[in-house]
This record gives sequence, C-alpha cells and structure tokens, in this order.
Amino acid sequence: IAAGHKLRAKTQNPRNTETSSRRSDTERVREMQTVKALRRVTEPLQWVRSVYYGRNFSALPNYSASDADIEDQVLVEGKAKSRAAILNSPSSLNALSAPMVSRLTRLYESWEENPAISFVLMKGSGKTFCSGADVLPLYHSVNEGNTEECNLFLENLYKFVYLQGTYLKPNIAIMDGVTMGCGGGISIPGMFRVATDKTVLAHPEVQIGFHPDAGASYYLSRLPGYLGEYLALTGQKLNGVDMIACGLATHYCLNARLPLIEERIGKLLSDDPTVIEDSLAQYGDLVYPDNSSVLHKIEMIDRYFGLDTVEEIIEAMENEAASSCNEWCKKTLRQIKDASPLSLKITLQSVREGRFQTLDQCLTREYRISRCGVAKTVSGDFCEGIRARLVDKDFAPKWDPPRLEDVSKDMVDCYFSPVTEIDGLDSELKLPTAQREPFF
Repeated sequence: IAAGHKLRAKTQNPRNTETSSRRSDTERVREMQTVKALRRVTEPLQWVRSVYYGRNFSALPNYSASDADIEDQVLVEGKAKSRAAILNSPSSLNALSAPMVSRLTRLYESWEENPAISFVLMKGSGKTFCSGADVLPLYHSVNEGNTEECNLFLENLYKFVYLQGTYLKPNIAIMDGVTMGCGGGISIPGMFRVATDKTVLAHPEVQIGFHPDAGASYYLSRLPGYLGEYLALTGQKLNGVDMIACGLATHYCLNARLPLIEERIGKLLSDDPTVIEDSLAQYGDLVYPDNSSVLHKIEMIDRYFGLDTVEEIIEAMENEAASSCNEWCKKTLRQIKDASPLSLKITLQSVREGRFQTLDQCLTREYRISRCGVAKTVSGDFCEGIRARLVDKDFAPKWDPPRLEDVSKDMVDCYFSPVTEIDGLDSELKLPTAQREPFF
C-alpha cells in the first residue's frame, strides 16, 4: 500500500513527467506489478467496507465511548477465518452481567451472518471460564423493586443460550477452569465443548434459593441414569474427565496444551465440523475417571435419586447412612439439607420435565420459574440465599418455607404456571423456534 501511495505521488507530480519518460522498461514493469498487487489487496476491502457500513456485519459492533468498559469485559480475538469471544472480568470470576450478555449476543449474531467467518470460539481469561451470572446486581434490583431489569437479563440470557444451541456455524467453548451455573448454559448447548484438567463444573443454584437454569434442565436431564438429578439437588462438582465420560464435553486436553490447540484451530480456513473436530482432537488426551469420581457411584445415585420425591430421596439415604455409616450418603445429605426446601422441589420437577422437552421448551419453563422467584410471588428464597452467601456471608439462610413438609404442591405449581400478561402484552419467553432448531 505504501508503494502504491509513492507511485501515485510520482505520477501526479508534473516535475516527474520528463523523468518518467526516460524510465526503463524494467521500471515500468515493476510499477505495473506494484499497482496490480495494490489492487489485489484493496479490492477485497471494498466488500468488507460495504458490509460494515451497509449492514453492520462487523466482528466488532459499533459502540459508543461509554461502552469501552463492556468491550474490555468481552474481548474479541480475530484469526484468518474465525473469531473468539473472551470473557474478561477476572475480579468476578468472569460472571455474566447484563451488558456482557448483550455484547455476546451482538457479536455472535454478526459473526453468524458474516460469510468471511467460518467458526467461532468462546473462552475465559485467567483461571475461570465463567462462574455463572453476576447475581449481586440482580439482588439489589429485586430489593429495590426493579424486577423488570432482572426479567430483561433473564430473557436476554436465555435467548443467547438458545442462539448457542442453534448456531448455524461450528462453535467451540473452551471450558478451562471454573464453570458454574449459566457458565454451563452458554457453552454446553454448543457444538464443541473442550474440558481440561482444570475444569470444574457445578450447579449450586439450590444453595442460593434458585434453580439450575439457562438450559441446565435440558442437558442435566440427558445425563446417564439420574446423574442430572443428583448434580442439580446437591451442587456436586464434576471435573473435566467426568464431563468427557458422561458426554457434557466433546474433547479433553491438558491445560498446558491449550495454546497448541488454539494455534492449530486458529490457522483453519474450513467451516467443516469434521475438520474442526479432528483439529481439536489432535492434542487431546485419552483419560478415564479415577477411583474418586462420582461416576463410580452411579448405581447408588440411581437407587436414591431415581425416587419420586425429595422426601423419599432423603429418607432412603438416611436409612442407608444409619445402617451402614456410608460416608458418601452422609455428605450428600448435608449438601441437600443446606439447600432451600422449595428450590429442591422445584428443581427436581424441572429436571424431570426437561427429560421429555426440547431446548426451547426447557428455556421457556425455566424462564417462568425464574420470573416467579425474582418476583417473590411465593417466597423470597432467592434474595435470602444471596444475602446469606454473598452479602452478609453468615451462611445461615432463613428459608421460607423452612422445611420440606411445609412446601405445598400449589407453591411448586405456581413456579411452573405460564407467565401472566403484563400491561396487555404476553410476557412469555419468545424464541425463534420456526427459524432455528437445536442440534444438541
């Protein structure tokens, strides 16, 4: 390009006319080659320019100066034929805020429609992929009576999860480090999920008076046996090897090899999922769950968590712990009894219903449950759980109702009822199911 500018400067200067006439044929040939090279560089840019200004299909959407902080929280990394979204809020363990979800949605939508991009990738900065939603702003909004702000966050989050699960291009999530709550929702419904020796997946929502959402009832319900119910009711963790073994991850590699994988896929020019899959597997590792893995307890999990009610699950495990002093049963009981009784019943029913529903149906149901919880229609356990664990940190929540026997069927049914109309508008979650079909 610099050569082209220099050439134009020479030819446009009248003083160079006489000199130009005396130039050798060799010099003229070199100049023509320079012009042709310049055209080869600039002609593709004409297409990019028309797309950017005409339809705003850019890897980086237009933001005002006030959005600079949000751009820092979701960075963009561009390669030849791919783009990467990097969650970059290490102080909150990459927890998702409302602006972050909005930016991710804009990026993924623009990348999907840009024919110059073959596939996309998401990863987290630091030692965390995503610790879930940033619930403290939601907590303060609910306490201030601004539930609509919370509802909008939930709506946008669930729509992004559906976008991930129906994405028209191959999408990769590198779940390296802590992956909790909706961190699983924005990654597991996608096409390729890479787990590492640093990955820790958990759904501890019942411990804060909430429920596993953002598509969790869809993918947890499809795990082997009743493993999904166990993970949802206890908040128990899975490591990367466990995730590969039960199908939550498609690839596994050591954390130290991630730079090699990213370098390899960064050079790919193909949008063929088979090519991408082979590249991800190039530096993969063959692993098996060790003796401490919860998957070795699958028979016990099925025996207890396959029962119909939370009360029956607890009673059966208490009998086992009393008769055999089973330490695993004792630990599991402590985890369940720390949770909100209402959340336990809601969560069990949600996962059970998810087993027979599509992704969009699960998200619609989860949206109903979440809105009811945020509105405190039945209970304020959501705010109480956040207060006890994240605000006052006394770890002594006062659940309402306080006991399982106090949770009635009508209370639970209220969370699963369709969202009522507000101001004459239907406030149910609307997803583009006619245009987009999940492939998980």
